[in-house]
Amino acid sequence: VVEAYKQGLRPAVGYELNPWLLCLSNYRAWKAGCHGKVSFLKKDLWKVNLSDCYNVIVFLAPSVKPPLAAKLLAELPDEARVVAGRFPFPAWTPTSTLGRGLEQVWAYDMKEVRRAARSGAGGSPV
Repeated sequence: VVEAYKQGLRPAVGYELNPWLLCLSNYRAWKAGCHGKVSFLKKDLWKVNLSDCYNVIVFLAPSVKPPLAAKLLAELPDEARVVAGRFPFPAWTPTSTLGRGLEQVWAYDMKEVRRAARSGAGGSPV
């Protein structure tokens, strides 16, 4: 979230249920000089409506990716971009990728993900 803010994405909001990770996130934002400029909310990602989000960054385990893919497909607008850190979405073809190994990220444009799903080129959309 801090890096997204530094790259010009506004608003920069993170969702976290774990109180320790929430505290750590706020501390890191403060340490980076972003206190009051980014938000970390104690909310369940599965219950948050993402329909007004255009940039989504996720850092989640591979087992969570299929149900998250279904949620993102259902809620995000075509103009949205999803960036996944460390683990890609297995059934999606990335628009771009950056880094290697544990530092790799995959970017997906929802319009392209949906187009591939409709044409059958990308396999299952989730």
